[in-house]
Amino acid sequence: MLKLNYSGFEYECGTDEAGRGCLAGPVTAAAVILPSTFKNTILNDSKKLTKINRNTLRPIIEKEALTFAFSHIFPTEIDKINILNASILAMHQSIEQLNPVPEFIIVDGNKFKPLNEIPYDTIIKGDGKFLSIAAASVIAKTSRDTYMEHIHEEFPMYNWKQNKGYPTKEHRDAIKKYGVTKYHRKSFRLLPNQLQLDL
Repeated sequence: MLKLNYSGFEYECGTDEAGRGCLAGPVTAAAVILPSTFKNTILNDSKKLTKINRNTLRPIIEKEALTFAFSHIFPTEIDKINILNASILAMHQSIEQLNPVPEFIIVDGNKFKPLNEIPYDTIIKGDGKFLSIAAASVIAKTSRDTYMEHIHEEFPMYNWKQNKGYPTKEHRDAIKKYGVTKYHRKSFRLLPNQLQLDL
């Protein structure tokens, strides 16, 4: 059973990201503050949910949250500042859109940087422990999936609507055959042997 609150503050925000290990597309983070009355028995780490459950939960979270936001950081920026910094930047941008302003931030994982002097804590596997982080993981994942399905139309040969930019064999085979696009992360190891790829 996931817990509702970690810090005791009323405006506690959970934040999480999606798409960190992908070869293409943005890294997307979300931030959510849930009300003290929030209950949901299905909500969990988005990776443990079916696509149907994620898509069912998203409008429920959006309706019942006190506030929520998400942010994409795109490949050119990821290549400039690296994926860890890009993930944290996406979290920061999400949190800065929240109204009311959080009194405390709980972060999935073990890395974060201070933001506007708001106290925070990092929680490993927090998306399976706290409802607000799980809610953020669902918003981040579904928002990113929607974006990947959209850019799939432009480059269908990579099948992003299915693999969402992750390094599947099919995705890597398509990179080998068709090369890279503006949506690929050039700083990532796109093929097992990077020498095969002309960047």
